Amino acid sequence: MIVVVVGVQFAISLGFFAVMAHLVSHLRHDLGMLAGTITLVLGARIAVQYALFLPVGAVTDLIGATRAGVLACSLRAAGFVLLGTADELAGLLGAAVLLGAGGALFHPTAQSLLAGLAPARRSRGFAAYVIAGQVAAVAGPPAGLVLLTAGFWVLSAAAAAAWAIAAVLFILLGEERRTAPHPDPRLPAVRWAGVRLGTRMVAGGVAEALRDRRFVRFAVVAAPSTLLVDQIVTVVPLKDVGAGATTLFFSVVAMVAAAVQPWCAAGGRGERPWVLRGGLLCAAAGYLVLLATPSEGGGGQMAGILAAAVLNGLGNGLMQPALFQTVTRCAPAHRFGAYLGVLSFLSGGCAFLGGLAVGRLFDAGEWGPSLALAALGLVALLSAAACGLLDLRPAGSGAVPPHRPHPVPATPGAAEGSGGR
Repeated sequence: MIVVVVGVQFAISLGFFAVMAHLVSHLRHDLGMLAGTITLVLGARIAVQYALFLPVGAVTDLIGATRAGVLACSLRAAGFVLLGTADELAGLLGAAVLLGAGGALFHPTAQSLLAGLAPARRSRGFAAYVIAGQVAAVAGPPAGLVLLTAGFWVLSAAAAAAWAIAAVLFILLGEERRTAPHPDPRLPAVRWAGVRLGTRMVAGGVAEALRDRRFVRFAVVAAPSTLLVDQIVTVVPLKDVGAGATTLFFSVVAMVAAAVQPWCAAGGRGERPWVLRGGLLCAAAGYLVLLATPSEGGGGQMAGILAAAVLNGLGNGLMQPALFQTVTRCAPAHRFGAYLGVLSFLSGGCAFLGGLAVGRLFDAGEWGPSLALAALGLVALLSAAACGLLDLRPAGSGAVPPHRPHPVPATPGAAEGSGGR
């Protein structure tokens, strides 16, 4: 099962980063959009994706991860097709909605499958999952740069093909049992009762997560993490450092984030609360280094770009396993998707509003970009400080209720533990 999840992660991340690394430049230079409009398009994807996380995480618990995965990949494939052909705001926003809906389904799907593993395999599996995404993130921007010579629509079509391949990989996982009783499709009354039961179960999962005050406090404090990771994709191209420097930046970020995963997985380090704080502090330092990096070309600019890339790579690489392990630790056996949905919903709201503010600042004049970068660094510092006030000690230390193992999905090979963004 791990093999399939990691393979899916590699395929979709390759397509995603190939496009996203060059999307801002396409919108800015090919379509002539202002920074505020660009951040509206990018923010719409984030808003849809993370708003839907609230119900969709629980829906994934209900309908099963493989079905949700096939649907997610199909939606994102359609979104990339539309993204490559649209040249007006309405079409781009439609693509953003499709991409957001697909992302909302995909991430709870993949992480739910990994959360169902035994603790030791879960850490290694999630490390492999992150590494696959980051390796693809390294290969994606250069591959996108090559495909871009044939036109942005060719690049988007290639990304759509990658997501279509991922849908096929999810199909290979086969059928799995549902959490809810399977209603008889021949009886409309029973089918409607099943829909109502499913709706109540989804609402119940979300409500259970919201009643967990310790987890909600954590989710609020950790909410800026998505803003910090996503805005790097926007602010570096908007600094007009050039396509080559932008590609190098994203490649270094991905390589560093991948390189730190074995260290996080060894000895369960990803479960330690200070890892999340360390990731936030690295992200803060990365934005402040970008603030100090000169806009003109030369050795000073390249040194600043590389230093900021390393720091942001460390921030991304440390935050991902820390957030995953905390959700896994806090969520009851059958509620991982619901808990992840609550965290992602709050993170998405923060990322959407913060992204709009960043776009407005970049359009505001000479001091706007500097103020935006300083504000992002400050947000990261405040989040790290707030995390230090929470008691997030690992399970068994008395601070967080011990995590009850998730039931392993009934997919081929899952019971035997067949190994395998």
